[in-house]
Amino acid sequence: MTDTFGLIGFGYWGTNLARNLDKLAGKRWRYLVDASPERRQAATERYPQVLATDDLDAVLGDDEVRAVLVATPAPSHAPLARRALAAGKHVFVEKPLAMSVADAVALAETADRSGLVLMVGHTFEYVPAVERMRDYIRSGEIGDVLYLHSQRLNLGRIQNDLHTFWSIGPHDVSIANYLLDAEPQWVAAQGGRYLHDGVEDVTFVTVGYPGDVVAHMHVSWLDPAKTRRTTVVGTRRMLVYDDLNTDARLTVHDKGAEPLEPDGDGVRRYRLRDDAVHVPVLSPAEPLGLELRHFMDCVRTGARPRTDGWNGARVVAVLEAADASLRAGGATVPVPPVPGPVDAAAPHAGRPRPDGPHPDLTPATR
Repeated sequence: MTDTFGLIGFGYWGTNLARNLDKLAGKRWRYLVDASPERRQAATERYPQVLATDDLDAVLGDDEVRAVLVATPAPSHAPLARRALAAGKHVFVEKPLAMSVADAVALAETADRSGLVLMVGHTFEYVPAVERMRDYIRSGEIGDVLYLHSQRLNLGRIQNDLHTFWSIGPHDVSIANYLLDAEPQWVAAQGGRYLHDGVEDVTFVTVGYPGDVVAHMHVSWLDPAKTRRTTVVGTRRMLVYDDLNTDARLTVHDKGAEPLEPDGDGVRRYRLRDDAVHVPVLSPAEPLGLELRHFMDCVRTGARPRTDGWNGARVVAVLEAADASLRAGGATVPVPPVPGPVDAAAPHAGRPRPDGPHPDLTPATR
């Protein structure tokens, strides 16, 4: 059977998915579903080979459609994914997967029991720079990870239905979970409501991981400088991923604080090391294209996506705990463990990763 696709939503992010879907699927992209006549008209003008409609039932009832992609407002993600899975379709859902852990887990369980692919759009797990950071961490080249710090800031795309951490924070939670390859244990969050009474425009969230590793996340749509940066501090080296630095998206800093013998009073001092900065060579491929290609491969082969429903549920667990912490004035809130796949033997898609030192640790210094 030919893998044909339907896209639900042609708004802010749906247009980006459409561009890549057109490039990768071509005529196999059959439907665009959107409630807005204006957006359907825009989609028809840009992609005349695609049938734009507001009739989702007709799309889900088409036996030749094997998979749908959901790019609608976040509160509709879980209901639409549930309908698509019930219709026997493989599903790609933009982040967040759901607005509660219970709904996210239910979707993951449904997909597993139905033998269907459920993939969540955690795009940054497909960014070459982020993948390379994980390689460095897993190979031990940066030593033990001490902490992560991420900033996702801008002035604009203000929302009134979701606060900043639900809106853009899933990216940073996904990155931290992926880099550390561990489940979060607790969350402490504080925020400020400046533009809407019931919505935090800025949030400061600290997430605790095993081994006393913490990830501090600062997200805001009320900031003068657009920033997309993640820093990983290790005992031997430090990594900085700056998504807006097209010349050096990832830099490896040979820096650290080396302990010296205690002095006569028993005070331990440190010698600071500030050596070369290395700039690895990275693939120029667009992460969204890599992500969608992976989804299509999983639909074709039946493999489990790297960012499957359980991955999505673990991110939602942090978001839900952050909500509880915000309501409790910043109190530390435990993150409930999320179960694994219903079928533990189910195949997992993904690229093998090296166990030894990464060759890009020694390019010309910058």
